[in-house]
Amino acid sequence: MTTRDLYNVRPTGPAPGPTPLTPDEEQRARGNLFTELGNTIADRGWARFPAYSPEERRRLVAVGRMLSEHWGIPVAVEAEDECAMRLSLRGHELTV
Repeated sequence: MTTRDLYNVRPTGPAPGPTPLTPDEEQRARGNLFTELGNTIADRGWARFPAYSPEERRRLVAVGRMLSEHWGIPVAVEAEDECAMRLSLRGHELTV
């Protein structure tokens, strides 16, 4: 079979894309982000992480809330641009 033989083939069903995480996968993802981003923030006062979808942004906001509760100090979560979020402690926020 060659590429020429497939000229009349069309995709069926929804377009491929990311599938939502199961509750267990979501918990593990947040736990990993909590550890990695928490360590980075503790070292330098801020961390940047990519967030391309609304789900990823919500996840990072939840991690920021978890870190705030864990440390007892506020962790700011801000959109740095359309592709990244920044989590920071007071004094390390984005300046415009």
